[in-house]
Amino acid sequence: MALAVCFAVPALADVAAPVPNKGDTSWLMVSTLLVTLMTIPGLALFYGGLVRSKNMLSVLMQVFTVFCLCVVLWVLYGYSIAFTEKTAFFGGFDKILLKGVGVDAVAATFSKGVVIPELAYVFFQATFSAITPALIVGAFAERMKFSAVLAFITLWYTFAYLPIAHMVWFWAGPDAYTDAAAAVKASASAGFLFQKGAIDFAGGTVVHINAAIAGLIGAFMIGKRIGYGRESMAPHSLTMTMIGACLLWVGWFGFNAGSNLEATGLAALAFGNTMTATAAAALSWTFAEWMLKGKPSMLGAASGAVAGLVAITPACGWVGIGGALVIGLAAGVVCLWGVNGLKRMLGADDALDVFGVHGVGGMLGAILTGIFADPALGGVGIYDYVADKVADYSIPAQIVSQLWGIGTTVLWSGAVSIVAYKLVDLAIGLRVTEEEEREGLDTVSHGESAYHY
Repeated sequence: MALAVCFAVPALADVAAPVPNKGDTSWLMVSTLLVTLMTIPGLALFYGGLVRSKNMLSVLMQVFTVFCLCVVLWVLYGYSIAFTEKTAFFGGFDKILLKGVGVDAVAATFSKGVVIPELAYVFFQATFSAITPALIVGAFAERMKFSAVLAFITLWYTFAYLPIAHMVWFWAGPDAYTDAAAAVKASASAGFLFQKGAIDFAGGTVVHINAAIAGLIGAFMIGKRIGYGRESMAPHSLTMTMIGACLLWVGWFGFNAGSNLEATGLAALAFGNTMTATAAAALSWTFAEWMLKGKPSMLGAASGAVAGLVAITPACGWVGIGGALVIGLAAGVVCLWGVNGLKRMLGADDALDVFGVHGVGGMLGAILTGIFADPALGGVGIYDYVADKVADYSIPAQIVSQLWGIGTTVLWSGAVSIVAYKLVDLAIGLRVTEEEEREGLDTVSHGESAYHY
């Protein structure tokens, strides 16, 4: 999710209003379809295969319904709160129900004088806002009430996802940066983390760290599954998980390359970085697991690929191919530790390793973005729209900015999550009964079974 302005760009006094390019528009719409694909069915099948057969449909239903819920909330108020100007932490209500966003409205890109249809941008962003809460359900899979899932997601989406998206991605657009004074004014109206200089091309903080913290807190507050550590809770269908992982990989090209908003060489770089880092992470996880456990597993290879996708997400439009290779190789090994050693240290039943992959991978990717975005290391650097050139780059300064992004997201999402889980628990209860959990959520919550033998 590239840093893009989300309000119509006015025509300058003596210059014709820019017109969207059909190629850019087409690419953004295809990218929106790809991100939808990576959620439903991609994420749903990836998660569904990892749970026990008695909970397969419950996971599919949670992912599918959360996606639908968040798209509706996005149209109602989410887009307005995330991408209109109000404060550095929260947008306003000017575009509730997409007020004023008609077929002629346009949104800025990263190039001066280049725009895209705002409606295309609205629904591209909608898919990001919908997959993020869907990631959370993997942490508390197999034990949370369906009604509680929906209530929690509504609260968390409103008070965690939307503000973080605003903080990281809202700005006035490149056309506002005409001179030094205008740049100061434009930057002052941007989101808090944008002002801090944090860079996140497609969602390392907004999507992955944000969701992972909510998932980890949920795993603690809801408690461990009955029999956890004593009974077998092996994935019931690694075939489904493999299919889901592959759909995630394919869809992720829309996620990352689409975030450039334009069909340019930078989109091609994000595409190539996504391919490279994912393949490298799958291999590094596989070989590390092979050395540690004696056998390379299909689950490990698929998990490594997802780890690579997560880690390259914030970096994909900022680093060169060499940087992507390093990020991928590091992600496979570090996230393998995240779902094993770190998970044991934390002691939470994060059922599908949301924090170990998305949290650890997102943090790693955010920090390495600060290093490998340096043009001296093959990165593209950060563009100075006033000077019309790539600005001087400082790795230490950028890492500080990246740490601002990580720390703010952890604290904000953590605080919202604790309050939201507690409110839902008080109102309707978070967890199904022990008897219902043993029977399985498919029949208890939905009156269906994934399989009939």
